[in-house]
Amino acid sequence: MPLPVMFLCLLLNAWGSSQDSHPQYCYKPLGPSFDADGDLLLGAFFPLYYMKPEAARIRLSFLTQPKDEVAADRWLWKNYQYVLTFYFAIQEINRDEHLLPNKSLGFQWYNALASNSFTLLNALHWLTGDHSLTPNYRCQTRSKSVVVLAGTSSVFSAEMGTILELYKIPQLTYGPFDPMLNDKKQFPSLYQMATSDSSLARAMISLLLHFGWTWVGLLVSDDMKGEQFNQDIQAEMVKRGVCLAFAIKLPETKTMYENSDSSFLYWLSISSANVHILYSNIRSLFTMKHLGTFYLTVGKVWLMTAKWDIVMDETHHMLHSFHGGFSFSQHKGKIPGLKIFLKTVNPSHYPEDFHFGELWFHFFNCLPTGSGCGQSAVCHPNVSLENFPGHIDMLTVSDSSYFVYNAVYAVAHALHRVFLEKEEMVFPEDTAQALILPWQLHPLLRTTQFTNNAGDHVSLHKATPHQEHYDIQNIVNFPAGLRVMVNVGKFSSGSGHDQDLVIREDMIEWPVAFKETPTSVCSQSCGPGFRKRPEEGSAVCCYTCASCAEGEISNQTDAEQCIQCPQLEYTNTERTHCLPKLETFLNFEDSLGMALACMALTLTLLTVMVLGVFVKHQDTPIVKANNRNLSYILLISLLLCFLCSFLFIGCPNTATCLLRQITFALVFTVAVSAVLAKTITVVLAFKAMKPGRTMRRLLVSGAPNAVIPICFLIQLTLCAIWLATSPPFVDTDAYSEHGHIILLCNEGSITAFYCVLGFLGSLALGTFTVAFLARKLPDTFNEAKFLTFSMLVFCSVWVTFLPVYQSTKGKVMVAVEVFSILASGAGLLGCIFLPKCYIILIKPERNLSKSFKKTTGSK
Repeated sequence: MPLPVMFLCLLLNAWGSSQDSHPQYCYKPLGPSFDADGDLLLGAFFPLYYMKPEAARIRLSFLTQPKDEVAADRWLWKNYQYVLTFYFAIQEINRDEHLLPNKSLGFQWYNALASNSFTLLNALHWLTGDHSLTPNYRCQTRSKSVVVLAGTSSVFSAEMGTILELYKIPQLTYGPFDPMLNDKKQFPSLYQMATSDSSLARAMISLLLHFGWTWVGLLVSDDMKGEQFNQDIQAEMVKRGVCLAFAIKLPETKTMYENSDSSFLYWLSISSANVHILYSNIRSLFTMKHLGTFYLTVGKVWLMTAKWDIVMDETHHMLHSFHGGFSFSQHKGKIPGLKIFLKTVNPSHYPEDFHFGELWFHFFNCLPTGSGCGQSAVCHPNVSLENFPGHIDMLTVSDSSYFVYNAVYAVAHALHRVFLEKEEMVFPEDTAQALILPWQLHPLLRTTQFTNNAGDHVSLHKATPHQEHYDIQNIVNFPAGLRVMVNVGKFSSGSGHDQDLVIREDMIEWPVAFKETPTSVCSQSCGPGFRKRPEEGSAVCCYTCASCAEGEISNQTDAEQCIQCPQLEYTNTERTHCLPKLETFLNFEDSLGMALACMALTLTLLTVMVLGVFVKHQDTPIVKANNRNLSYILLISLLLCFLCSFLFIGCPNTATCLLRQITFALVFTVAVSAVLAKTITVVLAFKAMKPGRTMRRLLVSGAPNAVIPICFLIQLTLCAIWLATSPPFVDTDAYSEHGHIILLCNEGSITAFYCVLGFLGSLALGTFTVAFLARKLPDTFNEAKFLTFSMLVFCSVWVTFLPVYQSTKGKVMVAVEVFSILASGAGLLGCIFLPKCYIILIKPERNLSKSFKKTTGSK
């Protein structure tokens, strides 16, 4: 029985007699864990366990013999999949009749300890093959060694590369891609199997935007790789509108026992972000164990890289924290036969592998038949890696295991090309010898490209452009400790659009704190009808919602700006849509238009009736007094004034726009000038009673009547100039009345309009002044007072009209003008003619010559 197997049996027998927990085992950190001879040897370093703290403090040097045995305290059982994949790849190659025919690959693999001193010692032991660790000394068997596989940690690969570079020995790393290791000036002999994850940041941001998560926390390792990812993802966040709630650099730990700063837990506890992004190297992973020990984060969604499965497999109390999270890993095909190999392999197939038996006995408390330990319990034939605890999934191939498989094949393809070149050079003696110097592989490894058995293209030339594909897996943990990684989507770095992301939401299991798809925003979304108003000093994702102004809409969620509606449209009440405006004007069917039309019609009929009364009683003294013709002219002009108000009511057109103001100005000029003529007649009549002939001649000759044509011609001239320069035209008003476009007449030249109005106002003011001065003259029936009062009403209406007219818009402004026309005309009609009609119709006895003479005689 081989010595390692015998040693294992003794330990297992001692364990079976103990009632306590599993005992601590011993191992030889400076010796290979397992080796197999072959024509060419591959060296491999796999991280399987951690040392106790006291073991890390053992003094080791080149001058003193180190202790052969120290205790392993923490095993990383999931990582043993690397070893099994390594076995599987080498077996496949050795059985392949086309790849390396007549040659066999052997190996020696070691445990990769996260310690500078042990990393150096293991590298020296592999180089020298002796415990004396004499530099530059090699045993004869070492001449077969050609390449080293190492590095789930980029730090370990860099430390190993320091000494391997002295001998130009190629090192193939199977850990995550690190741009630092891609520096060929610093690491010319190092090759990374992982491809660049330059699109990882974009893949994560696409997932965030798919669920509307714009407020996230970021935790990255405090190293160059973490800093590069930090810069990449923050740049993508700025570009895509995602904000950072906090950014934490995880302190790096050499071992799981080293104390680390856990102050970042405070920021996790107070953050309002429900989504956290994790990105770290292997040495910062165990810092996160505090999450499960001191702070159970059941209410957060975690986005992480696939390497975090190490922590989740080996740290049971963190399972619940990461439930419902997402893991991003570069897409990899299924390696044919590997899963069957993992299901069927057991320690009896590799009896010299001490660690395989250790793993088997740890979980099953037995060993298979033929494994070399007859005294231990024999396992049931059906026991396999498929029966492992749920939190350790040994059958799902991890990224690093996949890269181990590709690394072994990359070396095989490079060696195959070496032997083909020797055959082509016709050196049969060289072909028969398997001796190849490690440095001879560098030119071939740099150009090695092949398609592996999974159908994926593999290339060690990283400058080759390639499309990156990521599998998105949902982490689902069950109460019994079973963890399942459910593939829920994928991302391809193609055109750069969100179509590169495919997610099956119905398959996603969320953290227990969320009953539905969680939200992670700094501010709640602003619905349609609102826009985002940024808060000064805060991130762009933090804002308040402001309602869109009148005439503006927003028809989408979280609109940056509101959209102005077209001039012919208006906003609905919710400010979400623009609706076509309805055309409106001062219509006869409107209540306002109907009231004004009825008023105008009533006054027109009343004026006609008054005119009829005056015509019927034209020979009576009261009608003949104070110039009967002027009374007729005034009544007719008032009739036209009332009728012209109909030009302002109804749908405006070019004709009505041209006529309404001109007609209004001219007929009112005639009316006011007629009142002025009547007032002048009263004054002349009083003056004519005094001795002298001049006033009597003016009165008899009808000179006061000349006032009417003079004033009419002046107003007509002003109107002609108005029409010639800038006449009125049909216009629209889309703002005065909500939801309506008001059709109206634009006055054209405002100056001409106010000149016409100004002349009419001046004429009215002059008439009022003359009437006021003549109000106490002894006129028959006291008409001077009636004229004064009528002009007072007239002037009051139009003085009030001006400010009201200026302060109104649309059809209300037209209604104000119509009302002023009717009110001022009614004032003239009522004050001047109603008292006379009262006498004519109600008091006819006063409308006699006898009464007239009595009144004159008394005065």
